[in-house]
Amino acid sequence: MMQIETHVDRFVRNCWYVAGWADEISADNVVERTLLGESVVFYRAADGRLVALENRCCHRGAPLHAGRREGDSLRCPYHGMLFNAEGQCTEIPGQEIIPQRACVQSYPVVERDELIWIWMGDRAKAAADKIIRFEWHTDPAWRKKRSYLHYQAPYTLIVDNLLDFSHLTYVHSTTIGTPSTATTRALVEPIEGGLKITRRYYNDQIQANRSSIATFQGPADRWQHYEWFAPSFVRLYTGSAPAGTGAHEGRLVPEAMQYRHCSVQTPETSSSTHYWFTHAANFKTETSEVIDVVFDGVSRAFKEDKDIIEVQQKALQSGKPFEPMIIAHDQALVLARRLIQRMLDEEAIAAAQKSAPAALELAQ
Repeated sequence: MMQIETHVDRFVRNCWYVAGWADEISADNVVERTLLGESVVFYRAADGRLVALENRCCHRGAPLHAGRREGDSLRCPYHGMLFNAEGQCTEIPGQEIIPQRACVQSYPVVERDELIWIWMGDRAKAAADKIIRFEWHTDPAWRKKRSYLHYQAPYTLIVDNLLDFSHLTYVHSTTIGTPSTATTRALVEPIEGGLKITRRYYNDQIQANRSSIATFQGPADRWQHYEWFAPSFVRLYTGSAPAGTGAHEGRLVPEAMQYRHCSVQTPETSSSTHYWFTHAANFKTETSEVIDVVFDGVSRAFKEDKDIIEVQQKALQSGKPFEPMIIAHDQALVLARRLIQRMLDEEAIAAAQKSAPAALELAQ
């Protein structure tokens, strides 16, 4: 039986996580962010490349982000040790010899699709071609907006929420939900690294918050094509077209309204989560009216999600451990939890195999 956790003790580490928006890190600033329970300091070298280092001096653990920039290096605010962009100490005031172990961990970091991606697992496995793409972020055919939420809840509760659209009818009745959402069963299919979830609505109504910017009147055929990648990445392709015009067969008339959505969650700690998201539209893009209206509804809906999930988290923390009763709409989230657990188990096995020879050598 699946148990719902109030905190997550282990994180999948061998994957790329989002650490923020690329433009958050300028040529001059230093940014600290806690990811997967670890404090990381970000800055840019003189050539513009991103640097990500463990934010804890190897001498006495002082946070490097509280120190000062010196060229491409950071000087510790406590005893003045200087660390370069690779994390190696290059100067210890009052000491000529610098031990090789005088270093802090550096992390692979990549800018892609206006996001910062960081790898906090086995460095040898950090292949940039495995980064989840959100190409519409830089495609001029799409107008987008973006935002960020900070959750006082483990990321797994947010994953559960995103994979169960049936709640839209009740949590989001005035924003992005319609009565049909709760009764429409999803088609759930495995894809590499995740799940594909498809919902099709026939002769339905357009969401309440989108009627003012609609390109047509009357009933609609709507779709939600949802790609979820473990442990916490979502690409959503959604839209509406006049009912009966062939949208579900792949024929989109000029009046069709299409949207793209990005949702990514990065664990901050065992019980808190970073949540970055964007929403984009490809019609009436000559002004911001459409995306302003749609994004307002999406943002309000996500705050509604945050409210219910944080209340859920408090309820789960009281009383005995909770085992949920599974219903039909839970198919995707149950499969997702299994995928995450499989990744955790694989990493645990690999770590045990790696440490076994060293332990044997010590024993001898």
